Amino acid sequence: MIRIFAAVFALFGQIACADGLPAPEGPVILTVTGDITRTNGDGIAEFDREMLDNLAQRATTATTPWLEGPHTFSGPMGTAILDAVGAQGETIQVVALNDYSADVPVQDLRDFDVIFATAIDGEILTVRDKGPLFLIYPFDENPDLFNEVYFGRSVWQITQINVQN
Repeated sequence: MIRIFAAVFALFGQIACADGLPAPEGPVILTVTGDITRTNGDGIAEFDREMLDNLAQRATTATTPWLEGPHTFSGPMGTAILDAVGAQGETIQVVALNDYSADVPVQDLRDFDVIFATAIDGEILTVRDKGPLFLIYPFDENPDLFNEVYFGRSVWQITQINVQN
């Protein structure tokens, strides 16, 4: 009986990872669509918090125009999310809960170690606090980024990324 259960469990695990990405077990907080090669749904890649926490992480202390003083933001690196889904595009459209969106060059993620922050000062970001995800450039590490171009790309309350050519 135990062997049968183990075999069935293994089969479901393989089905969940059939396209190279495991299925989320918790609430989905990020959906990636577009030009991707690894999915866990019908042409989409869905992530729960645990899946995002298992990607390469980075923390950066940054002063932003939206919060008073410097804060430490942490979360998965943008490149780690793109690598996890096998992204093939050159631009990502980052979409917020309120449908605000910004186009971000993939090269930004590589050049500036951009993160999709899930926490600020060690506290999980909630929707009220600009969560569940907040795209953060390392503004204090690279002062040239502290301008309207990069502020406009720093979307908060992110729920979706669409990979485009």
